[in-house]
Amino acid sequence: MTNIYNEIIQSKVERQKLLAILLDPDKVVLENLSDLISKINQSPATHIFIGGSQVTTTILDELIVKIKQNCNLPIVLFPGNPSQISAEADAILFLSLISGRNPDYLIEHQVNAVRILKQTNLEVISTGYILIESGNETAVERVSKTKPLDRNNIDYIIQTAQAGEMLGNKLIYLEAGSGATQAVSREMIQKVVQNIEIPVLVGGGIADLQGIQKAYDAGADLVVIGTAFENDINFFYQ
Repeated sequence: MTNIYNEIIQSKVERQKLLAILLDPDKVVLENLSDLISKINQSPATHIFIGGSQVTTTILDELIVKIKQNCNLPIVLFPGNPSQISAEADAILFLSLISGRNPDYLIEHQVNAVRILKQTNLEVISTGYILIESGNETAVERVSKTKPLDRNNIDYIIQTAQAGEMLGNKLIYLEAGSGATQAVSREMIQKVVQNIEIPVLVGGGIADLQGIQKAYDAGADLVVIGTAFENDINFFYQ
């Protein structure tokens, strides 16, 4: 049994910043995987997240097994629905889209995932997922059929994060969405971090190393890089 959540908590206490590279299985070519893993091993990443809003490929188990053969980073599932669960991973972000009001993404998918999860040894980490307006329609918005929260209404975003914490979520994930044109603002990260006790993850729209540092400086405990790394595996060597 892994203990990834406790490691995240310990890093928060020690003010050590974490970095996850998010891989969408639909966009990974197994024949090129060795180069991809090599770049991940050379990067400052502390975790690998795997998943997407809609994943159609059937290579999920094989992908994780192959990554583990050549990489020691913990692998955490970041699923859009129960079909994206693999027993080969180390943990799963058990996401509830608390910014939306679509019951499928608030509780239905979670209920349907239970039987699958009970047959695995995955560490289940309850995560309040908050989608933030980012300047364009993202895959999360399109697939979940929910609207993101107004990026200018920071008070409501804070309340949503606080509600997630009160409901028992162990993490809060502030998400601008894959390929977002605007990342979550520094002010928003800072105010959410100041008003909850649990770790804050931030992803979406971060296009360069400066964007990662800005999120860290605002208080983010873990930053997620997806599209920027997908588009350029030399992203960390700018």
